[in-house]
Amino acid sequence: MTYEQVKDQLLQSPKVWLITGVAGFIGSNLLETLLRLNQQVVGLDNFATGYQKNLDEVQSLVTPEQWQNFHFIEGDIRDFDTCTKACTEVDYVLHQAALGSVPRSINDPITTNSVNISGFLNMLTAARDANVKSFTYAASSSTYGDHPALPKVEENIGKPLSPYAVTKYVNELYADVFARTYGFRVIGLRYFNVFGPRQDPNGAYAAVIPKWTAAMIAGDDVFINGDGETSRDFCFIDNTVQANILAATTQDDDAKNQVYNVAVGDRTTLNNLFDAIKIALNENGMPYNKEPVYRDFRAGDVRHSQADISKIFTLLGYQPMYRIAQGISIAMPWYCHNKKMEI
Repeated sequence: MTYEQVKDQLLQSPKVWLITGVAGFIGSNLLETLLRLNQQVVGLDNFATGYQKNLDEVQSLVTPEQWQNFHFIEGDIRDFDTCTKACTEVDYVLHQAALGSVPRSINDPITTNSVNISGFLNMLTAARDANVKSFTYAASSSTYGDHPALPKVEENIGKPLSPYAVTKYVNELYADVFARTYGFRVIGLRYFNVFGPRQDPNGAYAAVIPKWTAAMIAGDDVFINGDGETSRDFCFIDNTVQANILAATTQDDDAKNQVYNVAVGDRTTLNNLFDAIKIALNENGMPYNKEPVYRDFRAGDVRHSQADISKIFTLLGYQPMYRIAQGISIAMPWYCHNKKMEI
């Protein structure tokens, strides 16, 4: 089925979904979409990297009746009892909770391991015990490590380049074992540089697009690690939401118990990204006239990343609706508005 057909089916037959990390960037966008589809949603978050303001924004964008379909649990995935409670009577799990960021994992590998591996195993076990229909989890393009080939194909990975990458690879190993040992339906989604509204521009570990956008709006310098020719496959959030919903609801046996790239299948250099953000800001009445400041390459970073998305297209029917320029254009008014609100 196409994505539109899946959404129509959900509207006719609502299900119960659990989103972990629901107050985060990706989690809150999943929440918004599912509530608009009149689904019942349980959300779990400990606000380590998520924010109440993200939930408040979702509430402002859906109807009061749709918001009544949301039940929030404040808790930590490192607590198994909390995971068990959250999974009760749930049809589909969308596991987004994690401590992201390569630099964060290098600075604090123990906490990253605790959340991303122990917490993941807690959720996997609780979901299995609750007999949920499917468990879809956020994997990562960092799993490709030092494998040089482009584009990245799911079956070919290298050695991890950071503790974060190790944790995301271990998630895939656990998921595979649960599928083989317990017959549990698990799908991993290797995200490639997701961006969009509600992505946090603040803090040491902010992703590049919101961080640069906030700096440009404030008139501050923008720092590029390396020569600016490092490239990434940037994926707008609506594409990521599509992939999650298709993965969770697929009835195709061949599509289950797999890992998929979630991206657009393209590469954008940091220099080109800088120019694209400048153009979008200018279109929103916030011109930026500075040149970027170049500095050393960042530890643990890969030089180039681009996804092969033929597998997710073939088995799940995923078709990215937005490329990077379209995504930046859609997201920019949100960044501009929220920066004004801060001021």
